[in-house]
Amino acid sequence: MAHQPPAQPPAAPHRNRHLFVPKLVTALREGYGLGDLRHDAIAGLTVAIVALPLAMALAIASGTTPERGLFTAVIAGFIISAFGGSRFQIGGPTGAFVVVVFNIIDRHGYDGLLIATIMAGFMLLAFGLLRFGTYIKYVPQPVVTGFTAGIAVIIFSSQVRDLLGLEIDKLPADFLHQWSAYLSNLATVNPAAIGIAGLTLALIIGLKRWRPRWPGFLIGVLAGTLLALAAGLPVETIGSRFGTIPNMLPSPSLPEVTLERIRVLLPDAFTIALLAGIESLLSAMVADGMTGRRHRSNCELVAQGLANLGSALFGGLPATGAIARTATNIRAGARTPVAGILHAGFLLLFMIALAPLMIYVPLACLAAVLVIVAWNMSEVERFRHLMKAPRGDRVVLLLTFGLTVMVDLTVAIQVGIVLAAILFMVRMAEAVEIQGGVNPLPQHDDGDEDEDSNAREDLPPGVEVFQIRGPLFFGATGQLTDVLASVLERIGVSPKIFILRLRHVPMIDASGADTLENFLKRCRSQGTIVILSGLQPQPAEIMTRMGLTHGGTGAPLLAPDYRSAVATARTLITQD
Repeated sequence: MAHQPPAQPPAAPHRNRHLFVPKLVTALREGYGLGDLRHDAIAGLTVAIVALPLAMALAIASGTTPERGLFTAVIAGFIISAFGGSRFQIGGPTGAFVVVVFNIIDRHGYDGLLIATIMAGFMLLAFGLLRFGTYIKYVPQPVVTGFTAGIAVIIFSSQVRDLLGLEIDKLPADFLHQWSAYLSNLATVNPAAIGIAGLTLALIIGLKRWRPRWPGFLIGVLAGTLLALAAGLPVETIGSRFGTIPNMLPSPSLPEVTLERIRVLLPDAFTIALLAGIESLLSAMVADGMTGRRHRSNCELVAQGLANLGSALFGGLPATGAIARTATNIRAGARTPVAGILHAGFLLLFMIALAPLMIYVPLACLAAVLVIVAWNMSEVERFRHLMKAPRGDRVVLLLTFGLTVMVDLTVAIQVGIVLAAILFMVRMAEAVEIQGGVNPLPQHDDGDEDEDSNAREDLPPGVEVFQIRGPLFFGATGQLTDVLASVLERIGVSPKIFILRLRHVPMIDASGADTLENFLKRCRSQGTIVILSGLQPQPAEIMTRMGLTHGGTGAPLLAPDYRSAVATARTLITQD
Protein backbone atom coordinates (compact mmCIF):
# COMPACT_ATOMS: atom_id res chain seq x y z
CA MET A 1 0.00 0.00 0.00
CA ALA A 2 1.33 3.43 -0.94
CA HIS A 3 2.33 5.65 1.91
CA GLN A 4 -0.46 8.05 2.84
CA PRO A 5 0.61 11.36 4.34
CA PRO A 6 -1.19 12.24 7.55
CA ALA A 7 -4.33 14.23 7.12
CA GLN A 8 -3.74 17.95 7.55
CA PRO A 9 -6.13 20.09 9.57
CA PRO A 10 -8.11 22.70 7.68
CA ALA A 11 -6.02 25.77 6.88
CA ALA A 12 -8.34 28.38 8.35
CA PRO A 13 -8.60 26.91 11.89
CA HIS A 14 -4.83 26.36 11.92
CA ARG A 15 -4.25 29.99 11.03
CA ASN A 16 -6.74 31.07 13.66
CA ARG A 17 -4.88 29.13 16.37
CA HIS A 18 -1.61 30.55 15.13
CA LEU A 19 -2.88 34.09 15.67
CA PHE A 20 -2.69 33.66 19.44
CA VAL A 21 0.56 31.71 19.81
CA PRO A 22 3.03 33.91 21.78
CA LYS A 23 6.25 34.73 19.98
CA LEU A 24 8.13 33.26 22.95
CA VAL A 25 6.69 29.83 22.10
CA THR A 26 7.60 30.27 18.44
CA ALA A 27 11.15 31.33 19.30
CA LEU A 28 11.70 28.38 21.64
CA ARG A 29 10.34 25.94 19.06
CA GLU A 30 12.87 27.23 16.55
CA GLY A 31 15.66 26.30 18.96
CA TYR A 32 17.26 28.33 21.71
CA GLY A 33 20.95 28.05 22.59
CA LEU A 34 23.55 29.64 24.84
CA GLY A 35 24.44 32.16 22.13
CA ASP A 36 20.83 33.36 22.04
CA LEU A 37 20.75 33.58 25.83
CA ARG A 38 23.93 35.66 25.88
CA HIS A 39 22.57 38.17 23.36
CA ASP A 40 19.21 38.35 25.13
CA ALA A 41 20.84 38.83 28.54
CA ILE A 42 22.96 41.74 27.29
CA ALA A 43 19.94 43.35 25.64
CA GLY A 44 17.76 42.79 28.72
CA LEU A 45 20.36 44.37 31.00
CA THR A 46 20.78 47.35 28.66
CA VAL A 47 17.03 48.02 28.53
CA ALA A 48 16.68 47.58 32.31
CA ILE A 49 19.34 50.26 32.87
CA VAL A 50 17.39 52.61 30.58
CA ALA A 51 14.05 51.73 32.16
CA LEU A 52 15.08 52.14 35.81
CA PRO A 53 15.06 55.96 36.03
CA LEU A 54 12.37 56.23 33.37
CA ALA A 55 9.85 54.07 35.23
CA MET A 56 10.23 56.15 38.41
CA ALA A 57 10.06 59.44 36.52
CA LEU A 58 6.88 58.44 34.65
CA ALA A 59 5.21 57.35 37.89
CA ILE A 60 6.01 60.65 39.60
CA ALA A 61 4.77 62.62 36.57
CA SER A 62 1.56 60.58 36.69
CA GLY A 63 0.83 61.84 40.19
CA THR A 64 1.79 58.73 42.13
CA THR A 65 4.87 57.29 43.87
CA PRO A 66 8.02 56.12 42.04
CA GLU A 67 7.82 52.48 43.12
CA ARG A 68 4.54 52.06 41.22
CA GLY A 69 6.41 52.70 38.00
CA LEU A 70 8.91 50.01 38.94
CA PHE A 71 6.12 47.55 39.81
CA THR A 72 4.59 48.21 36.38
CA ALA A 73 7.87 47.74 34.52
CA VAL A 74 8.55 44.44 36.30
CA ILE A 75 5.09 42.84 36.18
CA ALA A 76 3.78 44.20 32.88
CA GLY A 77 7.19 43.96 31.24
CA PHE A 78 7.39 40.24 32.08
CA ILE A 79 3.83 39.44 30.93
CA ILE A 80 4.07 41.39 27.66
CA SER A 81 7.29 39.60 26.67
CA ALA A 82 6.10 36.17 27.82
CA PHE A 83 2.67 36.23 26.15
CA GLY A 84 2.96 38.91 23.46
CA GLY A 85 2.85 38.65 19.69
CA SER A 86 6.05 40.62 19.08
CA ARG A 87 9.51 39.10 19.35
CA PHE A 88 11.17 42.30 20.61
CA GLN A 89 8.45 44.25 22.43
CA ILE A 90 9.39 45.85 25.76
CA GLY A 91 6.43 46.77 27.93
CA GLY A 92 5.95 49.05 30.90
CA PRO A 93 4.74 52.55 31.82
CA THR A 94 4.95 55.09 28.98
CA GLY A 95 4.61 58.82 28.51
CA ALA A 96 1.30 58.44 26.67
CA PHE A 97 -0.39 57.47 29.93
CA VAL A 98 0.94 60.30 32.07
CA VAL A 99 -1.95 62.66 31.32
CA VAL A 100 -4.62 59.98 31.61
CA VAL A 101 -3.28 58.56 34.88
CA PHE A 102 -2.76 61.99 36.44
CA ASN A 103 -6.34 63.02 35.67
CA ILE A 104 -7.88 59.74 36.87
CA ILE A 105 -5.97 59.87 40.16
CA ASP A 106 -6.91 63.53 40.59
CA ARG A 107 -10.64 62.80 40.08
CA HIS A 108 -11.07 59.28 41.45
CA GLY A 109 -7.99 58.51 43.56
CA TYR A 110 -5.51 55.70 43.05
CA ASP A 111 -8.15 53.03 43.67
CA GLY A 112 -10.12 54.52 40.79
CA LEU A 113 -7.06 54.15 38.57
CA LEU A 114 -6.72 50.47 39.54
CA ILE A 115 -10.37 49.79 38.67
CA ALA A 116 -10.04 51.61 35.33
CA THR A 117 -6.85 49.66 34.54
CA ILE A 118 -8.55 46.34 35.34
CA MET A 119 -11.48 47.28 33.10
CA ALA A 120 -9.05 48.30 30.35
CA GLY A 121 -7.30 44.95 30.73
CA PHE A 122 -10.53 43.08 30.06
CA MET A 123 -11.29 45.39 27.12
CA LEU A 124 -7.89 44.64 25.59
CA LEU A 125 -8.47 40.93 26.04
CA ALA A 126 -11.77 41.31 24.21
CA PHE A 127 -10.14 43.41 21.46
CA GLY A 128 -7.59 40.66 20.88
CA LEU A 129 -9.97 37.68 21.06
CA LEU A 130 -12.41 39.45 18.71
CA ARG A 131 -9.46 40.12 16.37
CA PHE A 132 -9.70 43.90 16.45
CA GLY A 133 -5.91 44.11 16.18
CA THR A 134 -6.18 44.42 12.42
CA TYR A 135 -8.40 47.49 12.73
CA ILE A 136 -7.21 49.35 15.83
CA LYS A 137 -4.11 50.38 13.88
CA TYR A 138 -6.24 52.42 11.49
CA VAL A 139 -6.65 55.45 13.74
CA PRO A 140 -5.85 58.41 11.43
CA GLN A 141 -2.31 59.75 11.64
CA PRO A 142 -3.38 63.36 12.36
CA VAL A 143 -5.26 62.10 15.43
CA VAL A 144 -2.29 60.03 16.67
CA THR A 145 0.19 62.86 16.09
CA GLY A 146 -2.15 65.46 17.55
CA PHE A 147 -2.74 63.72 20.86
CA THR A 148 0.88 62.53 21.09
CA ALA A 149 2.18 66.09 20.65
CA GLY A 150 -0.44 67.32 23.12
CA ILE A 151 0.68 64.75 25.68
CA ALA A 152 4.29 65.90 25.17
CA VAL A 153 3.31 69.49 25.97
CA ILE A 154 1.45 68.39 29.10
CA ILE A 155 4.35 66.21 30.30
CA PHE A 156 6.71 69.15 29.92
CA SER A 157 4.26 71.43 31.70
CA SER A 158 3.94 69.02 34.62
CA GLN A 159 7.73 69.02 35.14
CA VAL A 160 8.26 72.78 35.38
CA ARG A 161 7.75 72.68 39.16
CA ASP A 162 10.63 70.24 39.68
CA LEU A 163 12.82 71.78 36.97
CA LEU A 164 12.67 75.15 38.76
CA GLY A 165 12.38 73.76 42.27
CA LEU A 166 9.13 75.67 42.89
CA GLU A 167 7.41 75.22 46.24
CA ILE A 168 3.92 74.09 45.25
CA ASP A 169 2.18 71.64 47.57
CA LYS A 170 -0.33 70.23 45.07
CA LEU A 171 0.09 70.77 41.36
CA PRO A 172 -3.22 71.35 39.51
CA ALA A 173 -4.18 68.77 36.91
CA ASP A 174 -5.10 71.00 33.97
CA PHE A 175 -2.66 72.94 31.81
CA LEU A 176 -3.85 76.51 32.37
CA HIS A 177 -4.11 76.16 36.15
CA GLN A 178 -0.61 74.65 36.25
CA TRP A 179 0.88 77.71 34.60
CA SER A 180 -1.15 79.99 36.81
CA ALA A 181 0.38 78.21 39.82
CA TYR A 182 3.87 78.51 38.35
CA LEU A 183 3.53 82.24 37.79
CA SER A 184 2.14 82.71 41.29
CA ASN A 185 5.13 80.92 42.86
CA LEU A 186 8.02 82.23 40.78
CA ALA A 187 9.51 83.79 43.90
CA THR A 188 10.28 80.28 45.21
CA VAL A 189 12.60 79.31 42.32
CA ASN A 190 15.51 77.15 43.53
CA PRO A 191 18.78 77.84 41.61
CA ALA A 192 20.24 74.53 42.83
CA ALA A 193 17.36 72.59 41.25
CA ILE A 194 17.83 74.48 37.99
CA GLY A 195 21.55 73.65 38.02
CA ILE A 196 20.97 69.95 38.72
CA ALA A 197 18.32 69.75 35.99
CA GLY A 198 20.57 71.60 33.54
CA LEU A 199 23.50 69.26 34.22
CA THR A 200 21.32 66.19 33.75
CA LEU A 201 19.86 67.55 30.51
CA ALA A 202 23.29 68.45 29.15
CA LEU A 203 24.67 65.00 29.90
CA ILE A 204 21.70 63.17 28.34
CA ILE A 205 21.77 65.31 25.19
CA GLY A 206 25.57 65.14 24.90
CA LEU A 207 25.72 61.39 25.36
CA LYS A 208 22.92 60.87 22.87
CA ARG A 209 24.93 62.79 20.28
CA TRP A 210 28.47 61.57 20.94
CA ARG A 211 27.98 58.27 22.79
CA PRO A 212 24.55 57.03 21.70
CA ARG A 213 25.17 53.50 23.00
CA TRP A 214 25.77 54.68 26.54
CA PRO A 215 22.78 54.75 28.97
CA GLY A 216 22.34 58.51 28.96
CA PHE A 217 19.32 58.59 31.28
CA LEU A 218 21.06 56.59 34.00
CA ILE A 219 24.37 58.45 33.70
CA GLY A 220 22.63 61.83 33.82
CA VAL A 221 20.58 60.90 36.89
CA LEU A 222 23.59 59.36 38.62
CA ALA A 223 25.77 62.44 37.95
CA GLY A 224 23.08 64.81 39.20
CA THR A 225 22.55 62.74 42.33
CA LEU A 226 26.28 62.58 43.15
CA LEU A 227 26.67 66.33 42.64
CA ALA A 228 23.72 67.10 44.90
CA LEU A 229 25.06 64.80 47.62
CA ALA A 230 28.68 65.96 47.37
CA ALA A 231 27.80 69.65 47.39
CA GLY A 232 24.98 69.30 49.91
CA LEU A 233 22.60 71.15 47.58
CA PRO A 234 19.17 71.99 48.99
CA VAL A 235 17.07 70.16 46.41
CA GLU A 236 13.97 68.01 46.82
CA THR A 237 14.59 64.27 46.42
CA ILE A 238 12.54 61.11 46.07
CA GLY A 239 13.03 60.47 49.78
CA SER A 240 12.04 63.95 50.94
CA ARG A 241 8.77 63.85 48.97
CA PHE A 242 7.81 60.17 48.93
CA GLY A 243 9.81 58.53 51.71
CA THR A 244 11.43 55.13 51.32
CA ILE A 245 11.02 52.86 48.30
CA PRO A 246 10.10 49.21 48.98
CA ASN A 247 12.65 46.68 47.81
CA MET A 248 10.12 43.91 47.04
CA LEU A 249 6.94 43.54 45.04
CA PRO A 250 3.75 43.94 47.07
CA SER A 251 1.25 41.15 47.63
CA PRO A 252 -1.49 41.06 45.00
CA SER A 253 -4.70 42.79 46.03
CA LEU A 254 -7.86 44.21 44.48
CA PRO A 255 -9.60 47.54 45.13
CA GLU A 256 -13.23 47.71 46.19
CA VAL A 257 -15.32 47.54 43.02
CA THR A 258 -18.92 48.76 42.75
CA LEU A 259 -21.26 49.09 39.78
CA GLU A 260 -21.36 52.85 40.26
CA ARG A 261 -17.58 53.15 40.09
CA ILE A 262 -17.51 50.94 37.00
CA ARG A 263 -20.07 53.21 35.32
CA VAL A 264 -18.18 56.39 36.21
CA LEU A 265 -14.79 55.00 35.19
CA LEU A 266 -15.90 53.39 31.92
CA PRO A 267 -14.79 56.28 29.65
CA ASP A 268 -11.38 56.41 31.35
CA ALA A 269 -10.99 52.64 31.02
CA PHE A 270 -11.80 52.84 27.32
CA THR A 271 -9.19 55.58 26.88
CA ILE A 272 -6.56 53.43 28.61
CA ALA A 273 -7.46 50.42 26.46
CA LEU A 274 -7.43 52.42 23.23
CA LEU A 275 -4.11 54.07 24.05
CA ALA A 276 -2.54 50.79 25.13
CA GLY A 277 -3.74 49.06 21.98
CA ILE A 278 -2.60 51.80 19.60
CA GLU A 279 0.81 52.38 21.19
CA SER A 280 1.61 48.68 21.58
CA LEU A 281 0.80 47.95 17.93
CA LEU A 282 2.71 51.02 16.76
CA SER A 283 5.69 49.84 18.79
CA ALA A 284 5.40 46.35 17.31
CA MET A 285 5.25 47.83 13.81
CA VAL A 286 8.40 49.86 14.50
CA ALA A 287 10.11 46.66 15.64
CA ASP A 288 8.96 44.91 12.47
CA GLY A 289 10.43 47.71 10.36
CA MET A 290 13.78 47.46 12.17
CA THR A 291 14.06 43.67 12.00
CA GLY A 292 12.02 42.48 9.02
CA ARG A 293 9.88 40.31 11.32
CA ARG A 294 6.09 40.30 11.61
CA HIS A 295 4.15 40.58 14.84
CA ARG A 296 0.81 38.99 15.72
CA SER A 297 -1.41 41.93 16.51
CA ASN A 298 -4.27 40.07 18.19
CA CYS A 299 -1.91 38.03 20.35
CA GLU A 300 -0.21 41.30 21.33
CA LEU A 301 -3.53 42.81 22.42
CA VAL A 302 -4.28 39.75 24.56
CA ALA A 303 -0.87 40.11 26.21
CA GLN A 304 -1.50 43.82 26.81
CA GLY A 305 -4.78 42.92 28.51
CA LEU A 306 -3.09 40.37 30.75
CA ALA A 307 -0.29 42.84 31.53
CA ASN A 308 -2.69 45.56 32.63
CA LEU A 309 -4.60 43.12 34.80
CA GLY A 310 -1.34 41.97 36.37
CA SER A 311 -0.06 45.50 36.86
CA ALA A 312 -3.25 46.57 38.63
CA LEU A 313 -3.17 43.44 40.78
CA PHE A 314 0.31 44.35 42.07
CA GLY A 315 -0.32 48.06 42.56
CA GLY A 316 1.12 49.33 39.28
CA LEU A 317 0.03 51.65 36.47
CA PRO A 318 -1.41 51.13 33.00
CA ALA A 319 1.16 49.59 30.67
CA THR A 320 1.78 49.22 26.98
CA GLY A 321 4.59 48.63 24.51
CA ALA A 322 7.33 51.26 24.80
CA ILE A 323 8.67 52.29 21.39
CA ALA A 324 11.99 53.74 22.59
CA ARG A 325 12.78 50.83 24.91
CA THR A 326 11.79 48.33 22.22
CA ALA A 327 14.15 50.01 19.75
CA THR A 328 16.90 49.95 22.40
CA ASN A 329 16.28 46.24 22.89
CA ILE A 330 16.74 45.58 19.18
CA ARG A 331 19.88 47.70 18.90
CA ALA A 332 21.36 45.91 21.92
CA GLY A 333 21.17 42.60 20.03
CA ALA A 334 18.01 40.93 21.37
CA ARG A 335 16.97 37.77 19.54
CA THR A 336 13.83 36.56 21.31
CA PRO A 337 11.24 37.66 23.91
CA VAL A 338 13.55 36.22 26.56
CA ALA A 339 15.33 39.61 26.45
CA GLY A 340 12.15 41.33 27.63
CA ILE A 341 11.64 38.78 30.37
CA LEU A 342 15.23 39.26 31.56
CA HIS A 343 14.74 43.04 31.45
CA ALA A 344 11.92 42.62 33.98
CA GLY A 345 14.10 40.33 36.10
CA PHE A 346 17.02 42.78 36.11
CA LEU A 347 14.69 45.61 37.13
CA LEU A 348 13.49 43.52 40.06
CA LEU A 349 17.11 42.91 41.11
CA PHE A 350 17.87 46.63 40.84
CA MET A 351 14.85 47.40 43.00
CA ILE A 352 15.94 44.87 45.65
CA ALA A 353 19.55 46.07 45.70
CA LEU A 354 19.22 49.81 45.10
CA ALA A 355 15.96 50.80 46.83
CA PRO A 356 17.77 52.32 49.87
CA LEU A 357 19.86 54.51 47.54
CA MET A 358 17.05 55.71 45.25
CA ILE A 359 15.73 58.06 47.92
CA TYR A 360 18.71 60.38 47.27
CA VAL A 361 17.81 60.98 43.60
CA PRO A 362 16.84 64.67 43.09
CA LEU A 363 13.45 65.19 41.52
CA ALA A 364 15.07 67.74 39.21
CA CYS A 365 17.06 64.88 37.63
CA LEU A 366 13.91 62.89 36.90
CA ALA A 367 12.22 66.04 35.57
CA ALA A 368 15.10 66.42 33.12
CA VAL A 369 14.60 62.83 31.99
CA LEU A 370 10.94 63.56 31.29
CA VAL A 371 11.78 66.72 29.36
CA ILE A 372 13.72 64.49 26.94
CA VAL A 373 10.80 62.04 26.86
CA ALA A 374 8.41 64.89 26.07
CA TRP A 375 10.64 66.18 23.27
CA ASN A 376 10.90 62.71 21.73
CA MET A 377 7.12 62.28 21.94
CA SER A 378 6.39 65.63 20.34
CA GLU A 379 7.53 64.44 16.90
CA VAL A 380 8.06 68.02 15.75
CA GLU A 381 9.10 67.04 12.23
CA ARG A 382 6.04 64.83 11.74
CA PHE A 383 3.83 67.64 13.07
CA ARG A 384 5.36 70.07 10.58
CA HIS A 385 4.96 67.54 7.78
CA LEU A 386 1.26 67.06 8.54
CA MET A 387 0.75 70.82 8.51
CA LYS A 388 1.37 70.55 4.73
CA ALA A 389 -1.49 68.03 4.37
CA PRO A 390 -4.96 68.91 3.06
CA ARG A 391 -6.90 71.46 5.12
CA GLY A 392 -9.20 68.88 6.68
CA ASP A 393 -6.27 66.86 8.02
CA ARG A 394 -4.69 70.03 9.42
CA VAL A 395 -7.92 70.84 11.22
CA VAL A 396 -8.04 67.34 12.75
CA LEU A 397 -4.40 67.60 13.82
CA LEU A 398 -4.72 71.02 15.46
CA LEU A 399 -8.09 70.30 17.04
CA THR A 400 -6.87 67.02 18.55
CA PHE A 401 -3.71 68.75 19.80
CA GLY A 402 -5.62 71.67 21.29
CA LEU A 403 -8.25 69.53 22.99
CA THR A 404 -5.56 67.25 24.44
CA VAL A 405 -3.74 70.19 26.02
CA MET A 406 -6.69 72.35 27.06
CA VAL A 407 -9.57 69.96 27.71
CA ASP A 408 -9.11 66.20 28.04
CA LEU A 409 -7.41 63.38 26.18
CA THR A 410 -10.59 61.30 26.01
CA VAL A 411 -12.51 64.16 24.41
CA ALA A 412 -9.60 64.86 22.05
CA ILE A 413 -9.47 61.28 20.75
CA GLN A 414 -13.24 61.03 20.37
CA VAL A 415 -13.58 64.35 18.55
CA GLY A 416 -10.50 63.69 16.41
CA ILE A 417 -11.67 60.26 15.26
CA VAL A 418 -15.23 61.42 14.59
CA LEU A 419 -14.07 64.48 12.64
CA ALA A 420 -11.56 62.39 10.66
CA ALA A 421 -14.31 59.88 9.85
CA ILE A 422 -16.64 62.67 8.67
CA LEU A 423 -13.91 64.13 6.46
CA PHE A 424 -13.23 60.67 5.03
CA MET A 425 -16.92 60.19 4.22
CA VAL A 426 -17.11 63.60 2.57
CA ARG A 427 -14.07 62.80 0.43
CA MET A 428 -15.46 59.40 -0.52
CA ALA A 429 -18.78 61.00 -1.45
CA GLU A 430 -16.98 63.58 -3.59
CA ALA A 431 -15.09 60.75 -5.31
CA VAL A 432 -18.35 59.16 -6.53
CA GLU A 433 -19.02 59.96 -10.21
CA ILE A 434 -22.48 59.72 -11.70
CA GLN A 435 -22.52 60.03 -15.49
CA GLY A 436 -25.59 59.98 -17.68
CA GLY A 437 -26.83 60.57 -21.16
CA VAL A 438 -26.97 58.65 -24.40
CA ASN A 439 -24.01 56.33 -24.84
CA PRO A 440 -22.04 57.64 -21.82
CA LEU A 441 -18.75 55.92 -22.52
CA PRO A 442 -15.94 58.34 -21.54
CA GLN A 443 -12.35 57.21 -21.55
CA HIS A 444 -10.30 56.88 -18.36
CA ASP A 445 -7.92 59.68 -17.47
CA ASP A 446 -5.02 57.58 -18.67
CA GLY A 447 -6.59 57.22 -22.11
CA ASP A 448 -7.42 53.53 -21.77
CA GLU A 449 -11.01 52.47 -22.29
CA ASP A 450 -12.56 49.98 -19.93
CA GLU A 451 -13.70 46.63 -21.20
CA ASP A 452 -17.34 47.64 -21.44
CA SER A 453 -16.66 50.73 -23.49
CA ASN A 454 -15.79 48.63 -26.54
CA ALA A 455 -19.55 48.43 -27.13
CA ARG A 456 -20.11 51.64 -29.08
CA GLU A 457 -23.45 50.68 -30.68
CA ASP A 458 -26.03 53.40 -30.92
CA LEU A 459 -28.63 52.89 -28.27
CA PRO A 460 -32.10 51.95 -29.48
CA PRO A 461 -34.78 54.62 -29.10
CA GLY A 462 -36.34 54.59 -25.66
CA VAL A 463 -33.17 53.38 -23.88
CA GLU A 464 -31.28 55.53 -21.38
CA VAL A 465 -27.95 54.78 -19.68
CA PHE A 466 -26.42 55.91 -16.41
CA GLN A 467 -23.04 54.99 -14.96
CA ILE A 468 -21.90 55.21 -11.33
CA ARG A 469 -18.25 55.14 -10.26
CA GLY A 470 -17.20 54.78 -6.63
CA PRO A 471 -18.64 53.34 -3.41
CA LEU A 472 -22.37 53.83 -3.09
CA PHE A 473 -22.70 54.55 0.63
CA PHE A 474 -24.82 56.88 2.75
CA GLY A 475 -22.55 59.85 2.08
CA ALA A 476 -23.23 59.67 -1.67
CA THR A 477 -26.93 58.78 -1.66
CA GLY A 478 -28.10 62.39 -1.68
CA GLN A 479 -26.10 63.08 -4.84
CA LEU A 480 -27.39 59.89 -6.46
CA THR A 481 -31.02 60.67 -5.58
CA ASP A 482 -30.77 64.18 -7.04
CA VAL A 483 -29.09 63.03 -10.27
CA LEU A 484 -31.45 60.12 -10.90
CA ALA A 485 -34.47 62.32 -10.24
CA SER A 486 -33.15 65.07 -12.50
CA VAL A 487 -32.50 62.70 -15.42
CA LEU A 488 -36.03 61.33 -15.31
CA GLU A 489 -37.38 64.89 -15.26
CA ARG A 490 -35.01 65.92 -18.09
CA ILE A 491 -36.11 63.04 -20.28
CA GLY A 492 -39.70 64.10 -19.84
CA VAL A 493 -41.11 60.89 -21.25
CA SER A 494 -40.27 57.80 -19.24
CA PRO A 495 -37.76 55.60 -21.11
CA LYS A 496 -38.78 52.06 -21.91
CA ILE A 497 -35.47 50.69 -20.60
CA PHE A 498 -32.96 52.17 -18.20
CA ILE A 499 -29.44 50.67 -18.08
CA LEU A 500 -27.65 51.37 -14.81
CA ARG A 501 -23.96 50.57 -15.10
CA LEU A 502 -22.48 49.48 -11.74
CA ARG A 503 -19.24 47.85 -12.78
CA HIS A 504 -17.18 50.49 -10.96
CA VAL A 505 -19.19 50.37 -7.74
CA PRO A 506 -17.01 48.24 -5.40
CA MET A 507 -19.34 48.39 -2.39
CA ILE A 508 -22.78 49.44 -1.34
CA ASP A 509 -24.32 49.92 2.09
CA ALA A 510 -27.90 49.90 3.38
CA SER A 511 -28.43 53.57 2.53
CA GLY A 512 -27.17 53.07 -1.00
CA ALA A 513 -29.37 50.01 -1.44
CA ASP A 514 -32.36 51.97 -0.14
CA THR A 515 -31.73 54.75 -2.66
CA LEU A 516 -31.55 52.22 -5.49
CA GLU A 517 -34.72 50.58 -4.25
CA ASN A 518 -36.58 53.91 -4.37
CA PHE A 519 -35.28 54.48 -7.90
CA LEU A 520 -36.41 50.99 -8.97
CA LYS A 521 -39.86 51.59 -7.49
CA ARG A 522 -40.19 54.86 -9.38
CA CYS A 523 -39.15 53.20 -12.65
CA ARG A 524 -41.55 50.33 -11.98
CA SER A 525 -44.44 52.73 -11.41
CA GLN A 526 -43.70 54.39 -14.76
CA GLY A 527 -43.38 51.09 -16.60
CA THR A 528 -39.61 51.39 -17.16
CA ILE A 529 -37.52 48.23 -17.21
CA VAL A 530 -34.19 48.55 -15.37
CA ILE A 531 -31.09 46.58 -16.35
CA LEU A 532 -28.21 46.50 -13.86
CA SER A 533 -24.91 46.06 -15.70
CA GLY A 534 -21.65 44.66 -14.26
CA LEU A 535 -22.86 44.19 -10.68
CA GLN A 536 -19.85 43.41 -8.43
CA PRO A 537 -19.87 40.65 -5.75
CA GLN A 538 -20.33 42.82 -2.64
CA PRO A 539 -23.15 44.99 -4.06
CA ALA A 540 -24.77 41.86 -5.52
CA GLU A 541 -24.73 40.15 -2.12
CA ILE A 542 -26.17 43.19 -0.29
CA MET A 543 -28.87 43.81 -2.89
CA THR A 544 -29.87 40.13 -2.90
CA ARG A 545 -29.98 40.02 0.89
CA MET A 546 -32.19 43.14 0.95
CA GLY A 547 -34.51 41.77 -1.74
CA LEU A 548 -33.71 44.20 -4.58
CA THR A 549 -32.75 41.59 -7.19
CA HIS A 550 -35.31 38.88 -6.46
CA GLY A 551 -37.14 37.60 -9.47
CA GLY A 552 -40.68 38.75 -10.16
CA THR A 553 -42.59 41.46 -11.97
CA GLY A 554 -40.73 44.74 -11.88
CA ALA A 555 -37.46 43.29 -10.60
CA PRO A 556 -34.35 44.62 -12.37
CA LEU A 557 -32.65 42.50 -14.99
CA LEU A 558 -28.96 41.66 -14.52
CA ALA A 559 -26.33 41.78 -17.25
CA PRO A 560 -22.68 40.78 -16.81
CA ASP A 561 -21.41 43.81 -18.80
CA TYR A 562 -22.52 46.79 -20.81
CA ARG A 563 -22.44 44.99 -24.16
CA SER A 564 -24.81 42.32 -22.82
CA ALA A 565 -27.06 45.00 -21.32
CA VAL A 566 -27.37 46.77 -24.69
CA ALA A 567 -28.08 43.45 -26.40
CA THR A 568 -30.80 42.66 -23.85
CA ALA A 569 -32.28 46.12 -24.35
CA ARG A 570 -32.37 45.62 -28.15
CA THR A 571 -34.14 42.30 -27.72
CA LEU A 572 -36.74 43.82 -25.40
CA ILE A 573 -37.35 46.80 -27.71
CA THR A 574 -37.73 44.46 -30.70
CA GLN A 575 -40.19 42.24 -28.84
CA ASP A 576 -42.16 45.29 -27.88
